[in-house]
Amino acid sequence: DGHKGVVRNPATGDLDVVDVTPENESAILVHDAHAKSPTTAFALSRLADADTLHRTPMGVFRDVERPVYDTLMAEQLQAAVDSKGEGDLAGVMAGNDTWTVVA
Repeated sequence: DGHKGVVRNPATGDLDVVDVTPENESAILVHDAHAKSPTTAFALSRLADADTLHRTPMGVFRDVERPVYDTLMAEQLQAAVDSKGEGDLAGVMAGNDTWTVVA
């Protein structure tokens, strides 16, 4: 109802639930789920009242779009093939760069 807010403690970086007053209104945290850094989203997800669920935040804490790992890996492999060629595993296995292991 606009009576409670979340502020970041400048000394510790922790988030605290406070009563909103004209004096602290400018310090109230405004969360951006699309922010590049996940820091605030993670901090909000751990902000809960130990005795009740009255102050447990709920909702979307993080909503970002970025490429998935396999897409990035496929692009990296294709870039290597484009710059170096397909490669020759048999040539590498039969190549001159060998060593002898002595027991």
